[in-house]
Amino acid sequence: MIQLIENPKKETWTALMKRPEADFKDVEEAVRSIVDDVRRNGTNALKKYNAILDGFQGETLLLDEKTFEEAENSLDDKLKNAIRHAARNIEKFHTSNRPKNEKVETQNGVICWKKQLAIENVGLYIPGGTAPLFSTVLMLGIPARIAGSKNVFICTPPNASGKINPAIIYAAKVAGVTKIYLAGGAQAIAAMAYGNTEIPKADKIFGPGNRYVTAAKNLVSASGVAIDMPAGPSEVLVIADEQANQRFVASDLLSQAEHGIDSQVICLCISSEKAKDIQTETMNLLNELPRKEIAAKALANSRIIVLDKLNETIDFSNLYAPEHLILACSDAENLAEKITQAGSVFLGNYSPESAGDYASGTNHTLPTNGFARAYSGVSVDSFMKNITFQQLSKEGLNGLAETVITMAEAEGLDAHALAIKVRTQK
Repeated sequence: MIQLIENPKKETWTALMKRPEADFKDVEEAVRSIVDDVRRNGTNALKKYNAILDGFQGETLLLDEKTFEEAENSLDDKLKNAIRHAARNIEKFHTSNRPKNEKVETQNGVICWKKQLAIENVGLYIPGGTAPLFSTVLMLGIPARIAGSKNVFICTPPNASGKINPAIIYAAKVAGVTKIYLAGGAQAIAAMAYGNTEIPKADKIFGPGNRYVTAAKNLVSASGVAIDMPAGPSEVLVIADEQANQRFVASDLLSQAEHGIDSQVICLCISSEKAKDIQTETMNLLNELPRKEIAAKALANSRIIVLDKLNETIDFSNLYAPEHLILACSDAENLAEKITQAGSVFLGNYSPESAGDYASGTNHTLPTNGFARAYSGVSVDSFMKNITFQQLSKEGLNGLAETVITMAEAEGLDAHALAIKVRTQK
């Protein structure tokens, strides 16, 4: 049962926003051992853990062209058309957000500009298991291609026979990723972080995963390997006014709850009656789900909260900084202007979060656990780095000389001042 709380005092909001705590202590030691082993012993260690953890003992980890062809032929046309449709929208949106490089003359004779270059080697982790996230292949592979990354490859866990979901393979082809390696879990993250004879070293690692994958990403990032963002369980916050359709809202809550037992969903209402309707509808729809046991455990971490005013729901949401925010409100566009902390926002009754998860065009790799206060979702920028340039004419340097010399000498860095003086003083 999802808890319903009416008119809580503002001083209790922090407690109501508490997310399920991801306890990595019980996996950290095992993950550290795996990562260290793969770093030291490379391919041999990687294959050892493939055998132990996934039952896969194949010698070759890289999928060949024949497997790509077989995967495409095995999928029905309806799914292939859906993947291509989603890919077109994702490409259109992300292409429109490509960065533009412009030169700026900060003062006469002083020109500065920024050049954005693609990160060359990018590793994408794609979960398999009960929910093979082939949609994530599109969300990561397409912006990487648009950015111009030269070497983009995927690691994904195989079954004991060395097979992976064919939709992952087909989505990779559509996204333009031609290298897929059969490796999952912490051992795959370590392989991408440090490289070996089978899998190349990545400059940056992207992708979601279970606690072992998340712990491994955190561990390698502490040793200087870039990752996309800190990760936590999936979450959604819905603001529902009197005009919200309770069945729509309930389905949105459950769409996140079915991700995992540590997911969290929150619904904010200004009407007790609407809140009770949503609570009832959520529990009714829960019983129709194949993953209802997972969703039910997630709902135990979740709550429906009744607040006095719509502005209070906005304040609560901005404090919570949700991964996904749905404004199931009649005045959604005006309310959206007040949102300052969120990963991705969905406006109105006909903008379900699942549209963004798959095919609207925006990215579904988003900051969780309140990290939306400081992080953005994955975009083309995520696959790029910036180099700044400046060019000064003689006149431009003369115009800056006194300022730089004064500041450098005040900091006690006389050689900095000297570099100006030797150029400007006769």
